[in-house]
Amino acid sequence: MTDPHTTYRLADDLHLTRIGYGAMQLAGPGVLGPPRDRDEAVRVLRRAVELGITHLDTAAFYGPDVANELIREALAPYPDGVHVVTKVGAVRDADGGWPTALRPEQLREQVHRNLDTLGLDVLDVVNLRLRGQGDHGSDPAGGSLAEPFGALAELQREGLVRHLGLSAATAEQLAEAQQIAPVVCVQNLYNLARREDDALVDLTARQGIAFVPFFPLGGFSPVQTDALDAVAARLGRSPLGVALAWLLQRSPNVLLIPGTSSVAHLEANVAAALEPLPADEVAELDALGG
Repeated sequence: MTDPHTTYRLADDLHLTRIGYGAMQLAGPGVLGPPRDRDEAVRVLRRAVELGITHLDTAAFYGPDVANELIREALAPYPDGVHVVTKVGAVRDADGGWPTALRPEQLREQVHRNLDTLGLDVLDVVNLRLRGQGDHGSDPAGGSLAEPFGALAELQREGLVRHLGLSAATAEQLAEAQQIAPVVCVQNLYNLARREDDALVDLTARQGIAFVPFFPLGGFSPVQTDALDAVAARLGRSPLGVALAWLLQRSPNVLLIPGTSSVAHLEANVAAALEPLPADEVAELDALGG
C-alpha cells in the first residue's frame, strides 16, 4: 500500500500526507519513560512509512526523548519525502508535569535537543507550543508571542529550522506571528465536540495554512459520546474512525496525526479515516458541536 492519501502543500519544499502519525503514544504511561513494547513501537513507525505516511509528529518532551529516539532508531537514515514535525516550548518535570519553557535560550536548547535525538541536521517544521491550560497545555491562553516566535525565526535564519508553526494558538497570535515569519501550520485541540476553533480552521484554509487537530475524542460530553457511538454503530465503524473521517472532511487544509503504539490500530486508523462519511451522517455529526 503506497501513498494512499492526498497531500497538502505547506510550502514549495514541503508536502505532507493529510493523514500523518503522532508519536506521543510511543512513550510509556503519562508520556514518560520507555514504551511498553519497544519492538512494536519500532514496527509501528516503519509500518506508517510503508503505508505512505510522510508526516510524523513528535517532540523531545515526549518521554522525554523517547519518541524522538524511537523515530531515529526505526527510520534513520530517513526515506526521501518523510518529514518530521516537532514542537518546542515545554519541558517535563520530575512529577510528570509540562511546564512551559519559552525563553529564547530554552527554545534554542530544545531545538538542538530535537536535532540530536532525531539525528537530523535541520528540522523540517518546529511548532511553538504556547502557554495554555487543560490537558498538556492544549487550550490557548493568549498573550504576545513576539519574543519566543522571534527566537525561533532566528534559528530558522541560522538554517536549523526550515519552517515554523504554532500549537495551542489563537487567531490573534497567528496574526502576530505572521508579522515575524511565515507560519505553515497551526496545531490546536479541535474535534467534533470541541469546535471553538471553527473560525480558525476556515481562516487558515483561506490563507493556505495547514490546521492540525489533536485529541480527536477529547472533551466530549456523555451526550456527545452517545451520539457519536450511535453514528459509528449505524455505519459499522469505530467511534475514533468516524471522528477522524469527519475531521478529514471538515476542510481540505486539515491534517490528522492520530497516534497509537499498535500496528493493528495504526492500520485501522488509516483505513477508517480514508473511508468517506455519508452526507446525512456528516450533517448529524456537525450538529454535535452546536
